[in-house]
Amino acid sequence: MPPKNDRADETAAPTKSEQTRALILETAMRLFQERGYDKTTMRAIAKEAGVSVGNAYYYFEGKEHLIQGFYDRIAAEHRVAVREVLERETDLEARLAGVLEAWLDIATPYHEFAVQFFKNAADPDSPLSPFSPESEHARLEAIAVHKEVLAGAKSKVPEDLRDALPELMWLSQMGLVLYWIFDRTQGRERSYRLAERGARLTARGVALARFRVLRPLVHEVHDLFTDFLPGMTRMLPDPGSRHRPG
Repeated sequence: MPPKNDRADETAAPTKSEQTRALILETAMRLFQERGYDKTTMRAIAKEAGVSVGNAYYYFEGKEHLIQGFYDRIAAEHRVAVREVLERETDLEARLAGVLEAWLDIATPYHEFAVQFFKNAADPDSPLSPFSPESEHARLEAIAVHKEVLAGAKSKVPEDLRDALPELMWLSQMGLVLYWIFDRTQGRERSYRLAERGARLTARGVALARFRVLRPLVHEVHDLFTDFLPGMTRMLPDPGSRHRPG
């Protein structure tokens, strides 16, 4: 379900409806952090936000949709935050490092919250999974950022890899997110170091991909991930089933 948005002009001041939606989302994020995701109810969120339960359900069909609202907010803030580095840098490593570090900066206030609800997001059957159909909007927004990273870099990407590489870069970012969730170093310093080194490795990999002999390997890696991502296996035939007795 797409978020309800009554604003006709994106540059105009937030409408009352948008303010109410933002209030409910902010309240939910606070309660999730204070009480935990599982113990927080929509009724409690509505009470804390000072709105009726029906009003809360008007904007968000349930707690899962609140998390999707959180995902969408992070994605939107990230798109704004990366503008400066993408307009300034043409070096692929610098562009990607800037994009990953911008995500870490934006996510910093939500670290403890992310730790709490990770067990829900890690469930491949959960709508909170970053691989779920419900998370598609935020996922596509993130992949679009990586497409922009490649498009504006002076390192040119072969035509036949322009679709595969942004998805692989997003998967790499998901690895960084997982590491960040469990990172207990001061200021998540190791996560920032991982982002920097990961960007360097990715840039080198893209540079090597210009050699035609290596391009099939990139496609093979991409196909491997897309065939075996959490949630995708339910949609594919079990390769071993044909050998089992009926």
